[in-house]
Amino acid sequence: MKRELAIRLAMLVALVAALAACGVQVPRAWEPLLEEVRAFEQRIGFQKTATFVEFSEEQGRVPFCGHVSPFYLPYSYEDPEIHWRSVKSERECRANADGADVYFGSVEVLGESGAAVSPEVLAARLQRFLYLVFHEDCHEQYDLPYGFEEALCNLIAYKAMEQFSQEKYGPKTREHLAIARYTSVEAKRTHTVKALYEQLAGHYARYERKDLSAEALMKERKFVFSKAERALAWRRGSLNNVGIANEMTYSRHYPLCERVYEALGRDLARTVTFFRRVDARKPTPAAVMKKHKIANNDGVEFIRAYEAEIVRIVEAACKDCRSKSDR
Repeated sequence: MKRELAIRLAMLVALVAALAACGVQVPRAWEPLLEEVRAFEQRIGFQKTATFVEFSEEQGRVPFCGHVSPFYLPYSYEDPEIHWRSVKSERECRANADGADVYFGSVEVLGESGAAVSPEVLAARLQRFLYLVFHEDCHEQYDLPYGFEEALCNLIAYKAMEQFSQEKYGPKTREHLAIARYTSVEAKRTHTVKALYEQLAGHYARYERKDLSAEALMKERKFVFSKAERALAWRRGSLNNVGIANEMTYSRHYPLCERVYEALGRDLARTVTFFRRVDARKPTPAAVMKKHKIANNDGVEFIRAYEAEIVRIVEAACKDCRSKSDR
């Protein structure tokens, strides 16, 4: 499995557990629903995509597997220290882990590759169906660094889900209330992830400075993960460095995207257009490397620098979007 494919799998699975919770099923007449979603997308400025345009019974769930040392906290799911492997089972994923943190899961579809609507997709809750369509179609609109685009497409997906469901089903219907409840919880969850990751990063920074022993680091890590599992509804003992880095990829820049949306009067179409202009103004990878004196673009230093350049462009274009802590 190519690294890019494994990364896409990891990012698609981040919200599966929450989306599979309470809600209503996708209607059997899903094609008219999809047509309505696509019409709504065009109204907010999306261009047509080639994702989920047909049905296929042949596409099944796609597994993924990631390993990383427990003594290294990855920046995001793109961090090259995470070793993504091609496996078919959790047993195979955990074999030969050699003490590494192991992250295994599967998704019902791989987006951004002309994916079809499969039986697994239709078996999901309505929230999951709408999320997949809006989030994956959002990725087709931009060519930003994944570490920024993930947060942006979650923001757009949540707001689109809320607006679409209110228009289609009505503000007091079971469908809309379930979707609104989900998006509200997930937005709050995103901020929780960011705070917990940053707390964990502080311990790893102390370890790297040799202010914290390996034993003490593992003790602090266990404490943070215990809090995170309760707050994020992860199974006890299941969260590790690959999992939290994957979650953080969606969360790091979400507050900034949220502030842009608020500054633009909570107007989804204006938000889509704003970030299209940001995309048009982004520097080339070569320019980022030259500015930050980075030798190659396959390391975590480049990933951090490229995302920082996007943040700079966003904040320059939206003076009211910087948080008080950033000023």
